[in-house]
Amino acid sequence: MGNYLNIGNAGFAAARKGTYVDKTGMISFINSELGTKNKLICVSRPRRFGKSFAAQMLCAYYDKSCDSRELFEGLEISEDPSFERCLNKYNVIYLDITLFISGAPDVRNVVQNIKETVIAEIANSFPEASKGASLAETLLNTVKTTGERFIMIIDEWDALFREAKNDSKLQKEYISFLRSLFKSSWTDMIFEAAYITGILPIKKYGTQSAMTDFREYTMLAPRRLAEYVGFTEPEVRELCERFGMEFEEVRKWYDGYSFHRAKSIYNPNSVMEAVKNGELANYWTQSETYESLKIYIELDEDGLKEALVQMLGGARVKIDTISFQNDMTTIRCRDDVLTLLVHLGYLAYDSDEKTVRIPNEEIREEFVRAVAAGRHTEIAKLIRSSDQLLEATLNRDEEAVAAAIEEAHKAGTAPTFYNNEQALRSVIRAAYISCVDEYLKIDELPSGHGYADVVFFPKKNSSKPLLLVELKWNKTGEGAIRQIKNNDYPQALKGYGGDMLLVGINYDAKSKKHSCRIEAFLQDNRTLENMVISSRPSPYMR
Repeated sequence: MGNYLNIGNAGFAAARKGTYVDKTGMISFINSELGTKNKLICVSRPRRFGKSFAAQMLCAYYDKSCDSRELFEGLEISEDPSFERCLNKYNVIYLDITLFISGAPDVRNVVQNIKETVIAEIANSFPEASKGASLAETLLNTVKTTGERFIMIIDEWDALFREAKNDSKLQKEYISFLRSLFKSSWTDMIFEAAYITGILPIKKYGTQSAMTDFREYTMLAPRRLAEYVGFTEPEVRELCERFGMEFEEVRKWYDGYSFHRAKSIYNPNSVMEAVKNGELANYWTQSETYESLKIYIELDEDGLKEALVQMLGGARVKIDTISFQNDMTTIRCRDDVLTLLVHLGYLAYDSDEKTVRIPNEEIREEFVRAVAAGRHTEIAKLIRSSDQLLEATLNRDEEAVAAAIEEAHKAGTAPTFYNNEQALRSVIRAAYISCVDEYLKIDELPSGHGYADVVFFPKKNSSKPLLLVELKWNKTGEGAIRQIKNNDYPQALKGYGGDMLLVGINYDAKSKKHSCRIEAFLQDNRTLENMVISSRPSPYMR
């Protein structure tokens, strides 16, 4: 058992002793690619999304220096036909690039250190094989002597590019080293498979890229590995039952990533911390520094501020991911910033709609914190004003509500052409950012004889009333309330048993003023069929 060659199964054994969620099904996929032209696999994930756990699992399964049968018994992979065929059958090289970087007195020596230490260990383990002038040659000589190909696992392969992002000489040296392993006529002779992890997708470093033959599985397109990005909903439900956690609350905090093959993926680190501590909190982002988020959202890219406001209000924003250069320095436009935040885990991407959104409460909290401490003073002010707007709405202070919406309009959160109800809806979404904390926002809810413009539905355990908002252009707030009643919009909410406020908001294009009318829903002192208004005293109804 060595430091880099056949390191054993200690890492996976430690994981199995704790609370373990079975992700060994991924091994079946890797087994199916062994020895094929798809055997070079690159998985990119945000920090704290289980990349290292997966790498340790693969080491434990393939490493021929140990017996891992007991560790995998009863797990999903043990039922796969390939289990016996591949279990502990290979020489495995495991390289943690962050470990090499942290242990190097000078980062410029990292590549040379990797070559020398791994060559020395292989030569010591296989003295009958002749030592080569390079790592690739040493590996090839070993394969020819033993008749056994290697599996290579590299964790955080792109760490050197992040740590030495301005050192082009070192980057070229590293690329040349990787190219000698994975982009030569020797590659198929040496490796049965290679599995590498990183944070960002592979950057194509010109025609000399060493990584063009790798099959990529990213946060934009995880493909067959989607369910291994994080925890699935059934896995989280089981954990909540086991530890007595409220599933719906856990979902609100940590769900939000969705892909074609896995519609509901949770942040694994945060879920595990929550169930172990018995408390919902901001775990993942606390393991990072929010400075990285703050740096990117403070960039003065055209349209970035408006996109942030809309997403903080619960909206999805259209995005083009094509221009992103897969690095943290070549940022040319708003979409580059948003694409980077997808790969860092701060945004969720919908590949069907080509949109991004803030995935959950944990991340939204971090966005608010970063904005409040950053240079986007207009957004920070809007967030503070939104708290006051919600309170004014609940207190039925119509003048204060109209004034707050006026401020949201002046803050530049409306579309360039403020000339219709859709534009007004954009302002309302921004003005009511604070509603995201305690409300579920529904746009154009089918109701009665039409569509209610915006409904803010209280989340579970919230004591606040439901808000049914109707928007008008060049009419009146009273007219908006009349439309709600005449079209019987509350009919769609007949099963709701709490208090309800009807909110009519109008914009007069001539006076350039907003007006507001708010009423408690009592409609001729009658409730709708099957609707029970709470008899308890309410501070919001009068």
